Amino acid sequence: MSPDDALARIRRYDGRLKAFVRVFDPALGDGDGPVFAAKDLFDVKGVPTGGGARVPLAEDPPAHAAVVQKLLDAGWRAAGKTHTVELAYGGWGTNRAVGAPWNPWDAKVHRAPGGSSSGSAVAVAAGLVEAALGSDTGGSVRIPAAVCGVVGLKPGRGLVSLKGVHPLAPALDTVGALAKDVATAARMLGVISGPDGAAAVREAFDAEAALAMDVAGRRLAAIPLEHLGEVDAEVGRLYLAALDRLRKTGVTVQMVRPPKALDESFAPNGLLMAGEGWRIWRERIETHGKVMDPWIVRRFEVGRDISDERLAQAHVQRADDQTQFHAWLAGYDGLVTPTCPIPAPPMDEIDETTSPLSRLTRAANYLDLPGISVPCGLTKEGMPAGLQILGRPRDEAMVVALGAAFEGVSGWNGRAPDLSGFES
Repeated sequence: MSPDDALARIRRYDGRLKAFVRVFDPALGDGDGPVFAAKDLFDVKGVPTGGGARVPLAEDPPAHAAVVQKLLDAGWRAAGKTHTVELAYGGWGTNRAVGAPWNPWDAKVHRAPGGSSSGSAVAVAAGLVEAALGSDTGGSVRIPAAVCGVVGLKPGRGLVSLKGVHPLAPALDTVGALAKDVATAARMLGVISGPDGAAAVREAFDAEAALAMDVAGRRLAAIPLEHLGEVDAEVGRLYLAALDRLRKTGVTVQMVRPPKALDESFAPNGLLMAGEGWRIWRERIETHGKVMDPWIVRRFEVGRDISDERLAQAHVQRADDQTQFHAWLAGYDGLVTPTCPIPAPPMDEIDETTSPLSRLTRAANYLDLPGISVPCGLTKEGMPAGLQILGRPRDEAMVVALGAAFEGVSGWNGRAPDLSGFES
């Protein structure tokens, strides 16, 4: 895709999709690499970083975020900045402050795009760009990828620099890639990974080596439906069918229940998000709360009542939980679940007091595991579902290899939504 092609598609479809908050015309960069977009939580020099808020987080950033700079240096071209849930704190993709994108799989009903990297997923799903940057604190790359029918790749902490990316919860935040296929997501991760010249970041990820790995003989744990809590019947059907297809790659899939159910990571991950998020954004909330999305304010205010002592205890408990889980996971090459237990609902049916879309994704952040969401089919209503593959600590290569192997047998074959109802 050329930058001109990307800009033409954006002009044609984004009037209704609303994936972008700002379009770069001409596109940034001077290489001939893939065209990408950046979530509006990432700094781009001289361009306001909105963060999904009416009052920008940074009016005039002095430099690009490290990952944006790396992509531009590698010849990638930036087409613009995409919508996000305000301050990245939400899984539905709603935004009552500046508006929310439209899930491209339903032109008649405004359905949840998933959050918080909502616009990035919509832009990729609609073919407006080849890949997009997102951040993931409790599932914010994998959730929108799943409900929009694209690939979402979240590395473990320390592989990708967070420099120039506005935080939600520093203990949990990661930068990830969204793309139409595993190879593009992996290659984006390869470019953005590694040291940034300031932070002590891990060595760069070798995308080509990971994509070339043979997964035959590998052993995966899969969580049985009865141990996953409430799962939509269609999502459950697609999950079980995906496991059958996964076996065709030569891997062994063993149905097991881990020592700690994934749901048990949900609440402590939420406590860390609220506690750390309040301490970072308290001044903004107290100053600009009246023009913020009220649901976002409520979530942050939960952190106001979390004492320093309780927050410190949560970090100690997290370290213990990680030790236990990592020891268990060492016996497998990966752990498989549905990405989200439900498909994208209509926006007017969303209950903001609940967070079902992140129920199976938060564990990866809390336990510091790499993970990928790969499309695994459409429900009877025509909405996408995703298969989540979590890997052992620092084993992004296996996550990518397994994701690519599943993609090859998934039957998805690059499906794309019908955009005729979105034409300007």
